[in-house]
Amino acid sequence: MTDEIDEAIDWRGQEIQCGACIHDAMRAEGRCRLRHACVNDRYARRIDRFFSWNPELANTYVHHEHFEVRAIAAKHADVFLLPPLLDDPEETVRWNAARRLPKRLILRLRHDPHREVRIRIASLLDDAELVPMLADPDYYVRIVVARRVAPPLLSRLMDDAEVEVRRVVAQRLPAEWLLRMADDTAASVRLEAAQRLAPDLLARLKADPDWRVRYEVASRVPAGLLGDLVDDKDVMVREMARSRGAVGDEGAELMREMPR
Repeated sequence: MTDEIDEAIDWRGQEIQCGACIHDAMRAEGRCRLRHACVNDRYARRIDRFFSWNPELANTYVHHEHFEVRAIAAKHADVFLLPPLLDDPEETVRWNAARRLPKRLILRLRHDPHREVRIRIASLLDDAELVPMLADPDYYVRIVVARRVAPPLLSRLMDDAEVEVRRVVAQRLPAEWLLRMADDTAASVRLEAAQRLAPDLLARLKADPDWRVRYEVASRVPAGLLGDLVDDKDVMVREMARSRGAVGDEGAELMREMPR
């Protein structure tokens, strides 16, 4: 933890001298403390504590030379001072400004050069605002978008090059499009689709090469459609199919014995 570091060094690597600081008079008032709450310190936690104690001073630091000071000042400064920070060379500053600004001002950060900014921007937007990010070059940005965008818009990601993106799509895609995901080349995607498919549509996956998919089929397909799953090469699939087949047979027998 930074507070355990017994040094008072500024961002230039020089020792901090309280007597030379413009805030020196604040020490007696308990509004700053060397090695604990100091705007000149190199450690972000100490800078953050300084602004937590003195938020009214943030406006004067939004253009400070040290990016950590600008980024933390952006959390407390007046909102009208933040738009210029969207062009700051440091991504941390851009993000801290963006999170407090209206959506109409931050939409251009959907194309920010830094992936972390785009990931965080995607977490603030919805539906139509996210459409341009469906083609983001970074797979994790597309994952965040796939988790937030309206399900009907997910058709654009059904053939995404990244398996994890397609998995999220299979989890949220409208049910009428799920059969297409059931033919995916990745077993993890097919499994997500299988878990959402209606039982009467599962039979087409009985011969899936992945035992997890076949197990899902065996556990939910109508008993009359179990077919070869009762002799599946995987013991778990086989036992599930046989247990359900036995219950199905007994149920049919009971139905025959019931009085008409």
